[in-house]
Amino acid sequence: MQEVTAALADEHGALGEMLAGVDADGWAAPSRCPGWSVSDVVLHLAQTDEMALASLQGTFDEVLARFAEGLGPAADVDAGAGAAVERERGASGPEVFTRWQVGALALRSELAAVDLGTRVPWVAGDLTARTLATTRLAETWIHSGDVAAGLGVAPQPTDRLWHVARLAWRTLPYAFARAGRPAPGPVRFVLTAPSGDGWTFQSDGADGPVTTVTGDAVDLCTVAGQRAAASETGLRADGPDADAVLELVRTFA
Repeated sequence: MQEVTAALADEHGALGEMLAGVDADGWAAPSRCPGWSVSDVVLHLAQTDEMALASLQGTFDEVLARFAEGLGPAADVDAGAGAAVERERGASGPEVFTRWQVGALALRSELAAVDLGTRVPWVAGDLTARTLATTRLAETWIHSGDVAAGLGVAPQPTDRLWHVARLAWRTLPYAFARAGRPAPGPVRFVLTAPSGDGWTFQSDGADGPVTTVTGDAVDLCTVAGQRAAASETGLRADGPDADAVLELVRTFA
């Protein structure tokens, strides 16, 4: 199994352990996502994992059409996701949990069988199956934090975040384009992993002044998941695109 697929499996497992045995009050508890309960967050993960599975199976357009049916035009991806959760809200917590578990297992099985270099459709355009797996890892991790906040637990970060940090670094051009900004110059991330190891992401042979972001990998991934502003963390950036990188870095469409 490829490393990113194995990391996704481990992240799914960690979330599954957190959710096992949650009672009705826990499922109804407010999560870190404004307006969403713990059950709502897991429903959203189930919905988006099902979309990712459809992407790998060649039925993405059909599933996306069903996903959007009756919702009307959405201002952006976040608004569409919120409308989809609102429409399907109402199942019991254990039912939502089972739906997510079934979809997550099917997604991992499909990823294990596909060449991760294969390009597949996604919300923001075609990407490789490897990148799709990494986006699912990133979303599972950030929403696990949302769930943990609702349940009053504190999950321990792991070096699975290497994949998430790398995704945030590699997709900076997309993040800038999405915001209508010119592409940044060369950017280097110098991060401290949860294990204490050092992680550096940089392009070889890039021309021009380099913007360097330094700090804790958990902080970087939290900011990229839009759960904190960079100013609320210990992240620091120097270089021509320093402020814009810390403002725009993201790990989702």
